[in-house]
Amino acid sequence: QAHVVESGGGLVQPGGSLRLSCVASGSIFSIYDMGWYRQAPGKQRELVALITKAGRTQYVNAVKGRFTISRDNAKNTVYLQMNSLKPEDTAVYYCYARITTLTANDYWGQGTQVTVSS
Repeated sequence: QAHVVESGGGLVQPGGSLRLSCVASGSIFSIYDMGWYRQAPGKQRELVALITKAGRTQYVNAVKGRFTISRDNAKNTVYLQMNSLKPEDTAVYYCYARITTLTANDYWGQGTQVTVSS
């Protein structure tokens, strides 16, 4: 069994920055993709950014140039640096990881609230 836990959300003014972190723990054999999704009120959950074990990244168009995803494989940790935040970035952000324990499964964190408001 494995778990992923996010941290780093909060309230920030437009134009500000936040850094989200997510740590995977448990009986982990390997971690493949890691990433961040978000869900705003009344909207479907959407992919924000994804990073492979080799470090290849992809972003939703709305955050390109403002958000940066990175990971530390030695620490089983993925980060999301969010700069130039906008009110439309307000959402609950969920960490995602494709983890192999005995089998490969998708794991989700509990979510962390990011609110961008003046």
